[in-house]
Amino acid sequence: MRYSRNCRPLEFFNYFADYQTMDIHSIIVVSLHTPKEKIWGELMAINQAGITIRGIDLNSFDHFVRAINEPDGERVGFPTLFFPMNRVERITLDESSGAIPSMAELFNRKIGRSLTDYLAQFA
Repeated sequence: MRYSRNCRPLEFFNYFADYQTMDIHSIIVVSLHTPKEKIWGELMAINQAGITIRGIDLNSFDHFVRAINEPDGERVGFPTLFFPMNRVERITLDESSGAIPSMAELFNRKIGRSLTDYLAQFA
């Protein structure tokens, strides 16, 4: 079914029902400006003042995975970060797109467990 502005409310709901929602503990990517950054992690809170996320800079992903995979490495968790809403440019769910896996799927492949399970040990 294609979405049309002339559809009835129930059809509208059914069209969007298959999409995931962004809830607390969702894995997200936050795009920030001034300075330009992308943060990947778990959504902890969002309100008019800003967004709180347990995450890392997206550029640090490979380094983070290597640190976890080192046999004698320490337990490495995510810091809890707050960004004021005036810095937030966009918030997106970490989702796969066709053949391109999400960051959470890459994490699962490289570490062997889901990001949510991994972060639970630090809660």
